[in-house]
Amino acid sequence: MDMSTLIANLISQRDRFFAFVKRRVQDDGTAEDILQAAYAKAISRAETLSSSDSAEAWFFRILRNSVIDHYRHRAFERRAFEPLTPVTVPPSFTPETAPANICPCLSGLLQNIPPSYQEILNQVDLDEMPLEAFARQAGITTGNAAVRVHRARRSLKKKLVSRCGHCARNGCLDCTCRSASKTL
Repeated sequence: MDMSTLIANLISQRDRFFAFVKRRVQDDGTAEDILQAAYAKAISRAETLSSSDSAEAWFFRILRNSVIDHYRHRAFERRAFEPLTPVTVPPSFTPETAPANICPCLSGLLQNIPPSYQEILNQVDLDEMPLEAFARQAGITTGNAAVRVHRARRSLKKKLVSRCGHCARNGCLDCTCRSASKTL
């Protein structure tokens, strides 16, 4: 099989090869990178394909080995860089301990969202309960809890932006709305 026919055959089956890799890595970008690297490897090693071999089977072996190499590389990086990753605990804020630059409107507005949203924000965001633990406690799936916390945050943000305007759109980390003195 000549080189141009081999390449044309492999390129014509790109979608099939991509699906094969995608099922193993669950990320389109990573799958595309692996596929492109496998194409480059196949072109550089085309002479190893004997006439009795199936080009497809040969390329699937290259793909399989490329996926294995990807996971080996990730595992190596994780082991190599893990000791260098600092262990940090995010700060826990209550109204008494919150830095002065966090908008004081937040606690008052929290009372103006639905009770189920208040509950999940209080437990997951303020009390730092893991989402999985909240889901178990509430008798819902983790996916449902993730959706609920997303909606609760969005609801609170909407109220905060409505109340504080520009200050809240930029994250409310340097509160200038001075709405602490306004009636909530």
